[in-house]
Formats: sequence, C-alpha cells, structure tokens
Amino acid sequence: TDTTDPHALTHLLTTIPTDHPLTAVIHAAGVTADATLESLTEEAFDRVLAPKADAATLLHELTDGLHAFVLFSSVAGVIGNAGQANYAAANSYLDALAQHRHALGLPATSLAWGLWEDDGMGSRLGTADLARMARSGIAPLSVEEGLALFDAALTSDEPLLVPARLDLGALRAAGDRERVPALLRGLVGPPAAPRPIAAATAAPAADATPPWVRKLAEAAGPERARVALDLVGAAVAEVLGHPANRPVPAERGLLDLGLDSLTAVELRNRLSAETGLRLPTTLLFDHPTASALAAHLHGELAGRLPGGAGALLGHLDDLEAALAAAPDDEETRERLAARLTAVLARLAPEAPTRLDLADDDELFQLIEDELGGAE
Repeated sequence: TDTTDPHALTHLLTTIPTDHPLTAVIHAAGVTADATLESLTEEAFDRVLAPKADAATLLHELTDGLHAFVLFSSVAGVIGNAGQANYAAANSYLDALAQHRHALGLPATSLAWGLWEDDGMGSRLGTADLARMARSGIAPLSVEEGLALFDAALTSDEPLLVPARLDLGALRAAGDRERVPALLRGLVGPPAAPRPIAAATAAPAADATPPWVRKLAEAAGPERARVALDLVGAAVAEVLGHPANRPVPAERGLLDLGLDSLTAVELRNRLSAETGLRLPTTLLFDHPTASALAAHLHGELAGRLPGGAGALLGHLDDLEAALAAAPDDEETRERLAARLTAVLARLAPEAPTRLDLADDDELFQLIEDELGGAE
C-alpha cells in the first residue's frame, strides 16, 4: 500500500478488524537521494519527503484512539549530515509533527536514530560515508542496543528523543571546534583557555600559519613537491576511510578511487582549511589526480614559502618600516634613494623613472625647482 496516497491508506485502515483495532502506529519508512545542496532537484526533495512527511501527515490525520504514534526520524535532522539537506528536512518535519501531536495531547514519539551496525538504512553506506559519519562523532549501534533504546523510548513522555551512540573521542580529535556539529560542541568542552601570563612577560603571538605552509616550509626546497603529494594522499585516504598506510595512486583519477560529489566537497573543504587557500568547487575536475592536485597546491603556496615572493615581500615590509625611521636629512635620503634605484634597475631594467611617472604639473614643478636651484 502506498501510504502517501490518501485513498490507498484510507482503504488499508478500513480493513483492520474491529475486534482487533489499531492501537499503535510505527512509521519507519525512509528513502535517500543524497547530493550536494546546489545540485539537489525538486524531484530529489519530493522523493525523500513523500514517504517521510506526506505519509506521516496522513497517518496523523486518518488515525485516532492510539496508545502510541512512533516516527522513525534521523539524527541527520538534528545535527545535519553532509549531502543530506533533503533527508534532514524530511526528518525535521517528523520531529515537528511529534511536537505538534504532543501539544494536542496526542501520543507521539519521534526517534532521531543514529547509525545502526549492519542494519537499517546505514547498511547501504559505503566506506567513505561511514568514515565521514565516524568523524562527525556518530558511532554505530548494535541491534541489541537499538532495540533496548526503542523499548526505553516507549516509556518516555518526551516527543523527541535521539537514540544515537556518540564517540566523544572522535569529536575531540576533530581538532577544529568549528568542524564539530554545533549541537555537540558542549559535549567536547569549551576551547582550552590560554595559560595566565606574568605581567612582565609578553604573550606569544598566535601562529596563524596554515598547517601545509608550515610543513612545506620545514622541508628542503627539492623535497617540497614530494611532501605536497604525501599531504594530498593523506587527505584523500582519510576522506575515503582508507588506512593511513595505504598509498593513493598518484596518477589515477581521484573520482575513480571512490570520491563522489559529497566526498569531493569534503576533500576540497579540508584542503582549503589546511592550506589557507580559497579553492574552487571545480578543484578535482581541474586537477583530477593526486599528483596534479599536489602540484597545483604547491604552486599556489610557493610564494609564501622561504625564498618565495611572499617571504621577499615580507622583507620589503621590514625595509619600508626601517626607512620610515631613517634620519630625515637630505644626504641620507639621497644615498638611500640612489641605492634603491640601483636595486630596482637590476630587478626591473624597464621600470619607469620618476620623470616617466610624473604628470604635467609635477614635471613643471621639477623644472622650476631645478632652475630655481641654479640661480
């Protein structure tokens, strides 16, 4: 019976014998159509919302006199899950429907289930999906644990419960507090408070250098390309849930290794955080292998490494600050200007001179100053 069809569901309910009346509804239907938010279509929303929201609404409207009305929701609607905006919306609707029934004095329990071990919808997840859920702090429930939680939920008066197993160690291991789902941040504790510093001791400046820049800067110049490839391989392996000691083929297409639209977005976000670069959504299409991706990222970061343009520009900033504090006398200024002009001539022989850059008014003023000084 199609429970999203009001006529079919009404007919089904009329077939229940009066001597064994309906006393409980357990709505456990669910369909997924995962995709990144920008690629979700109206059809993908309809496909997921219909068996959840439409069917639950009809069951709410067409039944009465119940002792229990149980909705199988998902933790995805409570804390979110990458690539499941439509599934999260459908389950959040179930949670809201349970709250609505509870406010009306009707029986209602929405169970926002976490992952089940080798059972339920989670049994269809791939290695990368399971690894992503593990990093989000959701550990699988055994069948025995799930059934025990179901029994316990039926004795509760709360309209919404979250029967899920949390791995707080995985949440703390995330490192970046912003990567922990907002609802769970209180469970991992506040960020570590800085240690008190004596009044006479200056606080060390926080190192905002991205991790990749630090690691590449520590390597010798000829070794940096290999280090970049190792870093890409480690990030790909983690996103795919592969063992850390399993090498990622350098020249094989990353999408062929098992990356899909969701894991590709996660990899891009991870690399963006590790490098400090703003990376495009087309990153893996533009650089489809580990070696191509590593070479691109290494090139983008080269200017910020020792000996790169970024380091040299930093020295120029120091020089500019020193020049601002130089003695303000004509002889010193002329000597400094002559030295800087000579350096600029070696760096850019075609660089424009002061006369080349002067406009008409400045040129007339220069001539007047020179003629005035000759009198």
